[in-house]
Amino acid sequence: MEGQPEGYRFPVDEDVDLVVAPAADRVVVWVSPKAVEKYGLDPQDNECASGLKALVCELDSANCMGGARLEDMDLPWYATTEAAFNVGGYTYAFDERGANGDRYVVIASASGDAKGGARWLDSAQIVEASSVVMQDEQEPLASLVAFLTGIDYRPLWVSIKTSGLALVIAFALGLFAAWKTMGTTSRVKGLLDSAFTIPMVLPPTVCGFLLLMLFGRSTGVGQWLIAHGISIVFTWPAAVISAVVVSFPLVYRTALGAFESLDTQMLDAARTLGWSERRIFAKLMMPLGWPSIAAGTVLAFARAMGEFGCTLFFAGNYAGITQTIPIAIYFEWMGGNISVALFWVVVVIAFSFLVILFINMYTAHSQKYRERGLSRAERKRAKELADTADSLDPVGGDALRIDREALAELMRDDATLQGGR
Repeated sequence: MEGQPEGYRFPVDEDVDLVVAPAADRVVVWVSPKAVEKYGLDPQDNECASGLKALVCELDSANCMGGARLEDMDLPWYATTEAAFNVGGYTYAFDERGANGDRYVVIASASGDAKGGARWLDSAQIVEASSVVMQDEQEPLASLVAFLTGIDYRPLWVSIKTSGLALVIAFALGLFAAWKTMGTTSRVKGLLDSAFTIPMVLPPTVCGFLLLMLFGRSTGVGQWLIAHGISIVFTWPAAVISAVVVSFPLVYRTALGAFESLDTQMLDAARTLGWSERRIFAKLMMPLGWPSIAAGTVLAFARAMGEFGCTLFFAGNYAGITQTIPIAIYFEWMGGNISVALFWVVVVIAFSFLVILFINMYTAHSQKYRERGLSRAERKRAKELADTADSLDPVGGDALRIDREALAELMRDDATLQGGR
């Protein structure tokens, strides 16, 4: 990402003095020079290093949430106070800054795959025991207000704007794809339908990997974009593209199902009246299929809001830029902020409930008109067809009303006469 340090990044707070980065074959511990000078720590001293290790293991056991514990791992420990530390082919930078000033711990590798440098990362601030103040228990309402005011709401804004733009793009592309697929042959239609639907059945991480390969530096597309100053990987546009990829099949499938359920004789009748395909799409197909399309659109928005794997793989985790609510839940849980993670879980559950409630209410509302006969849109279109049936159509061509029963009777009489000859 432009302006960001290269490597595997972990966001940390400004006042962090202690960083623990466990890997598969080592544990790297960093203590800030400020804390070393202030508290007289010496990570190279065996007694100090043993005490530091015991403290880290105790804190890890209290916050491991049922996961692997450091004290159970028989791994070598490396303690350092340097801002950059090299071990095992990895470079650990403990005080890197992003373009927006945020602080990161960055792990880099000459091979390009830096994920093996740390399985997870813990950080803390070292303070004197006497400076720790035990707060009195607050009233429930005051505690709730304090909790809500202390939450970083940027993931909500990122999720809304990412899902909103992705929905607009997926809606337009989905309707266009469904409309054009309707007019193809069965063989071509099967191929197109499979290609448009496959992102819905693929794991999100596979979609993210394919996007990363497509727009990364290893492909011609990515190299061309980078040569022209366009960087997509690990940016907000990458988050939008990820949301579009996973939400597009929902709009496409619901629109295609709605269009296929329409009466083909009605569409053919409109064509005999001189209506163009665009007019049939705008005046007949869209209004009559709108209930299903609307439900699919809402589901697509919810799917974009809940996307995790593809976004994390392709856009990364940058607070205020690409960190959506699902990504925030994961990293808050990994960081031990269970209360914040639960808050975002409740937000997602409430949003999902509202989406399902809206779909059910809208479907029930539309069903009432179906039970009475034609829907409001169908009555309107039928009236327009009836008004133009006996006159010259504005598009061009003489429009004639044909009595089907009279035509059938005429054909039977003609057949009888031919049979008697």
